[in-house]
Amino acid sequence: MRVSPNGSAHGTPPAIDVVMLSKTYPGGVEAVKGIDFQVAAGEVFGLLGPNGAGKSTTIGMLTTTVEPTSGTARLVGFDVRAEPLSARRVSAVVFQEATVDCSLTGRRNLEVHARLWGGDPATSGDRIVEVAHSFGLTDLLERPVSGYSGGERRRLEIARALLSRPEVLFLDEPTVGLDPRIRYELLDLIASLRDTSEVTVLLTTHYLDEAERLCDRVGIVHAGRIVALDTPTALLANLGREILELRVPDDPIEALNSLRSSGVAGDDAFVIGSTLTVPLHNRSARESMDAIATAGVAIGAVTARAPTLDDVYLQLTGHSLAAPPAEQQGART
Repeated sequence: MRVSPNGSAHGTPPAIDVVMLSKTYPGGVEAVKGIDFQVAAGEVFGLLGPNGAGKSTTIGMLTTTVEPTSGTARLVGFDVRAEPLSARRVSAVVFQEATVDCSLTGRRNLEVHARLWGGDPATSGDRIVEVAHSFGLTDLLERPVSGYSGGERRRLEIARALLSRPEVLFLDEPTVGLDPRIRYELLDLIASLRDTSEVTVLLTTHYLDEAERLCDRVGIVHAGRIVALDTPTALLANLGREILELRVPDDPIEALNSLRSSGVAGDDAFVIGSTLTVPLHNRSARESMDAIATAGVAIGAVTARAPTLDDVYLQLTGHSLAAPPAEQQGART
């Protein structure tokens, strides 16, 4: 089921409803600072940001493992603070760190999970066969998980989470630590949930391609706040079809002001270090370079390319997705 850009689906209540949700840890570390968002039933929603931005703390609050300091969050109508057991019954989570029991076989891991979640013994066996087949685990079920690869363990964890047929599935950095080939295969499996399931998925990631490939909408997280929320296409469209990256050997701020005064750069141009980034919008790269030369701005190198979500993040925050915000380094997030 696909949803509208504002996160609604045929007027039904949101699967996830977050209002002014905050978390301050002992010592005054504000990991999450009053965030708001809704996720429609059947939507794949991404929280995109670097390590330390507050994504995992948000997941922790939504899955009832971290107590919010203030604000509210509801899963399918159940308040995660007032009705934690009901919220857990309608959801499942795959955390960053592996939680499968490596001493058991894959089948036994799934059987124990089904029993803990109150699955009907008469039907849980069929359900295990079903999810194992969906995630390519059939031939691995009788092997101890200690012999699984990292990608196989990740697939087992996601299959285990889906045993209880949750309405909401949380995936916290699901591909961290996987090699590129295994990561790509796992992304294919996650993408297939969009077409084969009605489950609502909330995914956290700092990988741009995951957000663009998997998510209907993305909330960009910086220092505990959501600084932008839209479809990946719309977020990229704000920077136009092409940008210029200019290496400025002298004063990049002065160069930015000069280009703005001459009309070459708009308010969305920005400086990071000695690099000046100029979204072109309706102007071609050649026209812009001619205008830069006319403005008398000295540049050392220039690159024209399509914008990425990292450019969106840089423009909004001044930080790269590859590194945590300075004020969040060392925070428990």
